Amino acid sequence: MAFAEYKRAKIYYSETGKGRTVILLHGFLESSNMWKTYISTLRKKYRVVSIDLPGHGNSECFGYVHTMDEMAEAVKAVLSQLKIRKASLVGHSMGGYVALAFGDLFPDNVKSICLFFSTSWADSPQKKQGRNQAIEVVKKNHKSFIRVAFPMLFRSKFRKIFGDEIKAAKEDAFRTSKQGIIAALEGMKRRRSREMLLKFAPYPIHFISGQRDPIIPVESIRAQLKIKGTVSGAILKEPGHMGHIEAPSNCLGEIFDFLNRN
Repeated sequence: MAFAEYKRAKIYYSETGKGRTVILLHGFLESSNMWKTYISTLRKKYRVVSIDLPGHGNSECFGYVHTMDEMAEAVKAVLSQLKIRKASLVGHSMGGYVALAFGDLFPDNVKSICLFFSTSWADSPQKKQGRNQAIEVVKKNHKSFIRVAFPMLFRSKFRKIFGDEIKAAKEDAFRTSKQGIIAALEGMKRRRSREMLLKFAPYPIHFISGQRDPIIPVESIRAQLKIKGTVSGAILKEPGHMGHIEAPSNCLGEIFDFLNRN
């Protein structure tokens, strides 16, 4: 197992393949395991680095709050250890927030960013209130929170169809500690909008989103895609928020198309 260090916390990563570098960043309550089936294909053409974000998977926590900027700095610690100068980043949900923070902080190290079921917008007041309520639930029983919250990430019709895959992903979510969950919720709640990057970033930013996403409304993605700048995107008809499980082939194809174009 390979680790970099950030704020005295161990940050886990895996590395495989050769070619241009692609950094894979998972979402909330996930780990680098979410990318396993994709890595086996991507590694044939790219150097693939998959990272467990702080407090998730095999990576340690370093504080009560893990801001998106701090998570981006943890990603930078991995790139520095591997002596990677420039890379494309693909971030699912929270991983997309981290990718944008990385692009804001370290633009010279970014070739392109793919927001995979993610957004450049900050939380709305209602969303922040929901985060606060979730934090209180987590403090009482974080495993009960995972049991209830995790299935809600999927479109309802897929909860039975992909029952085995969802069960495996939920088991991976149980590896996330109470501290890791709270730190991520606090960090997402406090993150600022990075919509300006869509206009002025010196690298392309591409959305892959789901028309049935229960977490990030498709209308918000359409609004961001109207911004004139470096932005492009694809909205898939079937998936909810977890496209890598709900529409794996379509999503992998979109990722490949984006990487090949850039």
